[in-house]
Amino acid sequence: MKPDVVAMDVRMPLMDGIEATRAMLRTVTDPPRILVITTFEEDEYVYGALRAGADGFLLKRARPAEIVHAVRIVAEGESLLFPPALRSLAAAHGNESARRALERAALTEREGQVLQFVARGLMNAEIAAELHLGTEAVKTHVSAVLTKLGARDRVQAVITAYESGFVTAGADK
Repeated sequence: MKPDVVAMDVRMPLMDGIEATRAMLRTVTDPPRILVITTFEEDEYVYGALRAGADGFLLKRARPAEIVHAVRIVAEGESLLFPPALRSLAAAHGNESARRALERAALTEREGQVLQFVARGLMNAEIAAELHLGTEAVKTHVSAVLTKLGARDRVQAVITAYESGFVTAGADK
């Protein structure tokens, strides 16, 4: 039986969690979702793991209920996004290719709004409430954003949004 979610520590002996994440996603058919666990909020390794394809991030100091919640969110196919400190780190890694990718995506105004809410870490139901839409409509918009950006999942789309400057740290309220 294969796991639905793998909790991947960033710092491990023999192979770090970033390389293990890359290897798993590259070699495993129908890979599990990956939840990265680390000690430090501003850990450059976490950003690298998210870039490598991890689905979420959690601090080791999280309470047991938070851990259970995080695993459930990731298992359901949602992405557990990183806190503001790591959003700043993503923005600091901004690059021209992310800017071009976002320009090529030609997001509609609504898709741009949805991406901004996704970058704030809102779930589909929360986005639906904010935009006065049905949850299915939000799912359609999220899917269009992922397709247009060529992103594997919400985390990858958010990384592109921050790296391109489309979303900036501190402007997510």
